[in-house]
Amino acid sequence: MNRRDFIKYMGLGSAATLAACAGRKSQEAEGNPTEPPKGQMTYRTNTRTGDRVSLLGYGMMRLPTLPDSNEFDQEMINRQVDYAIEHGLNYFDTSPVYSRGLSEHCTGIALSRHKREDYLVATKLSNFGQEMQTREASIEMYHNSMRELQVDYIDYYLLHSIGGGGMEAFRQRYMQNGMLDFLMEERRAGRIRNLGFSYHGDIDVFDYLLAQDHVYHWDFVQIQLNYLDWTYANEMNARNTDASYLYKRLHDLGIPAVIMEPLLGGRLVKDLPQYAIEQMKRREPQRSVASWAFRYAGTPEGVLTVLSGMTYMEHLKDNLCTYCPLDPLTEEEQRFLDSEIARQMMELPTIPCNNCQYCMPCPYGIDIPANFLHYNKWVVEHALPDDQGNPDYRRNRRNYLISLDRSIEHDRQPDHCIMCNHCIEVKNCPQKIHIPQELKRIADLVEQLKRDE
Repeated sequence: MNRRDFIKYMGLGSAATLAACAGRKSQEAEGNPTEPPKGQMTYRTNTRTGDRVSLLGYGMMRLPTLPDSNEFDQEMINRQVDYAIEHGLNYFDTSPVYSRGLSEHCTGIALSRHKREDYLVATKLSNFGQEMQTREASIEMYHNSMRELQVDYIDYYLLHSIGGGGMEAFRQRYMQNGMLDFLMEERRAGRIRNLGFSYHGDIDVFDYLLAQDHVYHWDFVQIQLNYLDWTYANEMNARNTDASYLYKRLHDLGIPAVIMEPLLGGRLVKDLPQYAIEQMKRREPQRSVASWAFRYAGTPEGVLTVLSGMTYMEHLKDNLCTYCPLDPLTEEEQRFLDSEIARQMMELPTIPCNNCQYCMPCPYGIDIPANFLHYNKWVVEHALPDDQGNPDYRRNRRNYLISLDRSIEHDRQPDHCIMCNHCIEVKNCPQKIHIPQELKRIADLVEQLKRDE
């Protein structure tokens, strides 16, 4: 089924949105965007439980930190949460493993200052390590989430990242220990209002759980959806599944979809070549580059909310402008993103890292995400459009080497990887990147650039 066959347009028209946020520059270039309007948030209804949910959801994974510090800035977190709620955002998504294990705590402090009925909080059973997969440890994780969030019920509770490790891992994490039965009982008792799962990995697990919807009665499912993953997720990595398939399966069953990674961890802004950005700006000079991706993720019927990890206030303001209210994509704009922008990105040999930090810490001190993001930035900056010939990825090689040493300490660079595979065997990369192999590729590139000097 073609995407446009099951999209219905929702929200007010383009004029209303553009008037509300007229004149703002893109969020990546403008540090003080126009204030978004209040009282105009687009809401969607959870057709299975009746919840009224803001189309923009707050992903509490990439929390702001204090200057020159790794300590989280609770005052700024409070300010941004307050601002979001004032502008109609009511869905906050966290996990016991986000932000070095402190996300639930910080989120609980910020939300507890508001009336409980003013927000919906989502968290997860993130029992990835074997020591956390016993029934006792998993139940303790569940109860600890309530303590950290300072709540006596959870609005949206997820089995976290089902599919990683296949059916065997799923059974160990949720079936053999009786946790899925426990969570269903908690839903019946009202301590969980909505029960669902997030998906990365083995499609057989996703299909199995949907086939069992008559048993589990999923209230929602969280999937990765954006204009690159819609068609190219499987082409980028054979272990991933195209978002078009995931969405259609949920749509056909009438299960609301929560969307994660609408910007692919920022890649749909930072990894866009300049000529692609210029194409967007020629069409809509007043829109941010990010807003194109958020409109894409928010337009389809059945999308309940779109999560964004908004570290900075300007990101929050820009995204609020996009969804207060939503100006849905036209069919022609969909074709533009699907056929032109996504295709151009696929021609670049970037690494599909979303900077989720699941691979960290490395036992040998390598800053894995920083190395991948630095490499991607260089690839994108030196890409040329098709009509100018093939991109020359070795231009400005001296600048690459200098900037690498300035941005990443030498003993945290990729040549220190010993291929121990800890990041593969112990960690849980949602994008299924073969991390040691990619680090070696970057290290080989650096050596080649040094020789070319």
